[in-house]
Amino acid sequence: MEYAQLGRTGLKVSRLCLGTMNFGPQTTEEDSHAIMDRAHELGLNFFDTADVYGWQKGEGITENIIGRWFAKGGGRRERTVIATKLYGDMGDWPNDGRLSALNIRRAADASLRRLQTDHIDVYQAHHIDRNTPFEEFWEAMEVLRQQGKILYVGSSNFAGWHIAKAQETARRRNFLGLVSEQSPYNLLVRAPELEVIPACEDYGIGLIPWSPLFGGLLGGVLRKLDRVRSAASDLVTELERNREKIERYEAFCDELGEQPSHVALAWLLHRPAVTAPIIGPRTVEQLDGTIRALEVKLDDKALARLDEIFPGHRPAPEDYAW
Repeated sequence: MEYAQLGRTGLKVSRLCLGTMNFGPQTTEEDSHAIMDRAHELGLNFFDTADVYGWQKGEGITENIIGRWFAKGGGRRERTVIATKLYGDMGDWPNDGRLSALNIRRAADASLRRLQTDHIDVYQAHHIDRNTPFEEFWEAMEVLRQQGKILYVGSSNFAGWHIAKAQETARRRNFLGLVSEQSPYNLLVRAPELEVIPACEDYGIGLIPWSPLFGGLLGGVLRKLDRVRSAASDLVTELERNREKIERYEAFCDELGEQPSHVALAWLLHRPAVTAPIIGPRTVEQLDGTIRALEVKLDDKALARLDEIFPGHRPAPEDYAW
């Protein structure tokens, strides 16, 4: 397993991050525990979750599954860098979601109980809360850190402007600020290259791409066409919209002799600021297959070919101005 520093911190995390969103809705608890055990066997130490995962309001199903796995002992918690998120509504009352100081305090304590741990390694805002000033956000996070309940703070789905504003507010408070940002980023979705990635590079923030395969569209979808036709309508729509690119992409992967999913992940590992793409295996077999991506090396010619198929962005403003 390869490891990297998370942003500008001294924290070492695996170059692939185990996403747990399927634990509960798609994967049984027994199989989820098997996947996490196998992740440790493979050297993955970076796991990502969220209080809303499980998709039953207020239940925290996925965090509970992870917590019961931690409770088995055997060094499971000690060997895991656990990242979780807050923002989504966990109840029906006005302050049961978002990023107010009140909800940050309550949400952190609830996640700690479900995860059966005394601290969260990376506590992430799942989305920007435009109604909560960053002064309030940072004060609440500072208190959690002073109490030993969290170690680092990250963000998810922030724009470049939000990252800059968050960091400058943290700097005025002599606080470390954000150490990571989760963004939807893949060969088909390259908007983060405009402003998010430049902001991450400038502030020393590790980028953690989610949906690295664009919901499966970059995972060899044409070879699974029958299953795709019976899948969610949005995936079918995206396939038809991008069919020419996907055809060229899968043909190029054949030239390389590599699986499309491995090439898509390997491409991300070559991108600036990227620490670890989030993978979301539903089975141990899927996890084992994904590890191959770490061995795929793309030379300049291959990277240029991928840019030709999936044109990217220059950093703003040069992408749209002189």
